[in-house]
Amino acid sequence: MPITTALALFLLLLGFAGGDAPSREVWCAAKNNAEDASLQAAVQWACGAGGADCGAIQEGGPCYDPSNVQNTASYAFNDYFRKHTISEDNCNFDNNAAITSFNPSYGNCRLPSSSLVNNGSFSGSESSMGLMPGADTSGCGEVVLRWWFWPFIVTTHFLSIVSVSRVVFG
Repeated sequence: MPITTALALFLLLLGFAGGDAPSREVWCAAKNNAEDASLQAAVQWACGAGGADCGAIQEGGPCYDPSNVQNTASYAFNDYFRKHTISEDNCNFDNNAAITSFNPSYGNCRLPSSSLVNNGSFSGSESSMGLMPGADTSGCGEVVLRWWFWPFIVTTHFLSIVSVSRVVFG
């Protein structure tokens, strides 16, 4: 098979793959190994000078939980994260927080998510409910296949079959 035919086949398969980069929901949450005192200091900054809307974590609010500093911090950190340029720098809080794909919502408190496009940029926001509020949010990488992966695999597989067929059948 000439290389131009293989290239044409690859480009055709790319058309079926769609050009939109997939996205996923992310939150900024307190790390589960952070010290309570450090979290409290970071919450005070986020709710004060940082400009986060912390009304929901005040007494009487739907996210008020004085017995759980990590939940309180996650709410404040996530609000700050969503209101500012969404980046890892805005979800650090002296290494007390990390971007996570695990929803840190708890009880009646729902933390809105941000959408992460897999090319590394963020866009939009939406509310959602999660299933794992107690999950380890200390941060870990996540492998995401790019949009071009399957067309590439199918094309190379097809070219391999054609090459083997030529060798076997002449």
